[in-house]
Amino acid sequence: MEYQEIVMTIILSGGNARSFAMEAISLAKKGDIKGAREALAKAEEELGAAHRIQTELIQNEAAGNRTEVGLLMVHAQDHLMNAITVKDLANEIIDVYEKLYA
Repeated sequence: MEYQEIVMTIILSGGNARSFAMEAISLAKKGDIKGAREALAKAEEELGAAHRIQTELIQNEAAGNRTEVGLLMVHAQDHLMNAITVKDLANEIIDVYEKLYA
């Protein structure tokens, strides 16, 4: 996979994961806990795709094959970390709504 493809895949997966996590919060707010959990699972799948690429980059660097770290890669990592944070918070918010609606 080429550098730009790697970066864009991380950005896309991170963006999709964040969107699914926000959708999960919205569904939980409406009382659709099952739908919220399903959206959160989709977020987790997207994060898994980005994480696999990130792990490969780390393994390559550990083996001595450095990857260019430009502004696009930093941006991609920001997207990924933001998506992880939103997903984690969404999980906590869904738990609260689940208790509220129980």
